[in-house]
Amino acid sequence: MTCYQEVSCPKCNSIKITKSGTNGYGKQRYYCRNSECKTKTFMLDYSYKACVYGMTEKIVEMAINGSGIRDTARV
Repeated sequence: MTCYQEVSCPKCNSIKITKSGTNGYGKQRYYCRNSECKTKTFMLDYSYKACVYGMTEKIVEMAINGSGIRDTARV
């Protein structure tokens, strides 16, 4: 029995996606075929949380608001 998972680009929400190999940890990478999308490759499950789409903005916002290193690490 196979399981089907709908994959869409986290940046543009396009469903024109193809597989793009694996990373060093063996996790699947995907390629967005939308020509207007700025993020060409992405993964559904990142090993390093800072690579998740939108995480950089959260970290910068927390730094501006005066959150400490420990608070930021919990994100």
